[in-house]
Amino acid sequence: MQYGKVEICGLDTSQLKVLSEERKRELMELIRNGTPQQQKQARDEMIQGNLRLVLSVIHRFRNRGEELDDLFQVGVIGLMKAINNFDPRLDVRFSTYGVPMILGELRRYLRDNNSIRVSRSMRDTAYRAMQIKEQLIAQTNREPTVEELAREMGVPKEDVVLALEAVVEPVSLYEPVFSDGADTVYVMDQISDAGDDSAWLEELAVKDAIASLSPREKKILGMRFFKGKTQMGVAEEIGISQAQVSRIEKGALQTIKKNL
Repeated sequence: MQYGKVEICGLDTSQLKVLSEERKRELMELIRNGTPQQQKQARDEMIQGNLRLVLSVIHRFRNRGEELDDLFQVGVIGLMKAINNFDPRLDVRFSTYGVPMILGELRRYLRDNNSIRVSRSMRDTAYRAMQIKEQLIAQTNREPTVEELAREMGVPKEDVVLALEAVVEPVSLYEPVFSDGADTVYVMDQISDAGDDSAWLEELAVKDAIASLSPREKKILGMRFFKGKTQMGVAEEIGISQAQVSRIEKGALQTIKKNL
């Protein structure tokens, strides 16, 4: 998709304007404190002026067999939610706040239309985690940790990780997350590490290796290495023998080692 030359939902994308950060803040102030008429006009201009932001986000989903018109409409809903929740008093660009909101809306849409079956309880846990995540982002203007999500939900952090992994599709390091018409920001550009540059690559490799495990293997490793349970304790909680726990744990670790 070349979003400078495509018509989506009846819009000629080449005609879409881009607002300056200063103008965005002016509009957000009017939305929050203006008269009803000013609020409506400012909101309309804010939406129209950020449609290119929506286009830059849906660009990453272009090869998934989804209609671009549908993705664009879903992305606009995410944009509207971002406008509703953004606080202009914070020292952050609107696009920085808006992209995760738009992505979240698109991912919910894709999960609801996904042919891969995920258990209802796990899906409910993931949806709740997503909702609380958005609330915490709005409150703190940063991504919450898994521990913070688990604490807010009152569930073990391993359950949160497994639920989110079950409903979120893998993301390529070279998928774009934002473009202002000139420079494109890719997933890889947003990954950084203060130490050795290879550290984050090793972390990604470990995550990919763990993702290949079965839910049972993940649960057992989580109980063993996150909760610190003994093999006997895991066996009693799951309802299998200690020998089975040992065999599954050993096989899972061998799989991770092989994938690395």
